[in-house]
Amino acid sequence: MARNKVVMITGASAGVGRALVRRFAGPGVSMGLLARGHVGLEAAAQEVRQAGGRALAIPTDVSHAEEVEAAADAVERTLGPIDLWINNAMVSVFSPVSELKPEEIRHVTEVTYLGTVYGSMAAIKRMLPRNHGMIIQVGSALAYRGIPLQAAYCGAKHAIQGFTESLRCELLHNHSQVRITMVQLPAMNTPQFDWVRSRLPRKPQPVPPIFEPELAAEAIYYAAQHPRREFYVGGSTVEAIVGNRLIPGLLDRYLARTGYRSQQTTEPENPDRADNLWNPVEADKGPHGRFDQQAHRHSLQVWMSLNARWLGMAAAGLGVAGLCLGPLKRH
Repeated sequence: MARNKVVMITGASAGVGRALVRRFAGPGVSMGLLARGHVGLEAAAQEVRQAGGRALAIPTDVSHAEEVEAAADAVERTLGPIDLWINNAMVSVFSPVSELKPEEIRHVTEVTYLGTVYGSMAAIKRMLPRNHGMIIQVGSALAYRGIPLQAAYCGAKHAIQGFTESLRCELLHNHSQVRITMVQLPAMNTPQFDWVRSRLPRKPQPVPPIFEPELAAEAIYYAAQHPRREFYVGGSTVEAIVGNRLIPGLLDRYLARTGYRSQQTTEPENPDRADNLWNPVEADKGPHGRFDQQAHRHSLQVWMSLNARWLGMAAAGLGVAGLCLGPLKRH
């Protein structure tokens, strides 16, 4: 972690954010941790300290630019210049568009999209004068392919994609050494499905195949060490993105037929349970949701992506060996 000594993570209290805290934590690493919930946030900070690092936990609503800016100031005053900023915070609502309320769409957009924008702006403000640093946007296959019942979230992720492309072009235009990467994730086994606002008759679930958050954390950790324009995590992410480019109309019909069922379990939803749209659910949920029995810990596609350089070298070596052995075989 020598290249990223001060790391800022939004949405750090649970899910992918919490898995990122654990993956990046270690001796010599300082971490600024942002989230709304105090309980999970402080538990995450304690994990960093136990791993030998320093942590500053700052309860922050990323939908407010002034709170994000104040958190960035506090981290740099206390821990030093931010090397890596990971925008991960999000909220969602599971609901048909016909039943969504305008204020719900607005708030999902404010947290998921504008929270990423405000985080990026706070990072750029500090990184550009130093000509050093990296921003990672935690994206989704849904940044490319919308699905039913998650219109507000899909819209926000699409917006992040467009914003990131614009910012990347500006950095390239200015020959800046500041890097920006977007890591597109598949369905993850996180606690969000226990506290997301939902109008579905049955409990919400990630669209299978489901992956453990540690897989996302490993890909994001790798991206921080090996900058690349974009990373896809999981074969299902690749299929969704490529499929949407090639057969979008067919995917429309397929998702219309399967998208409602695939996002719900067989268990009835409790309409009175708490959700985290407007206020955090104060609990230390950690990285995982309730789908450990279904979730995959590994992905061949991710392994190949993270080892692309060595696989390429091996393929080239085999090609050279084939050229050399070819004449021998003929004698």
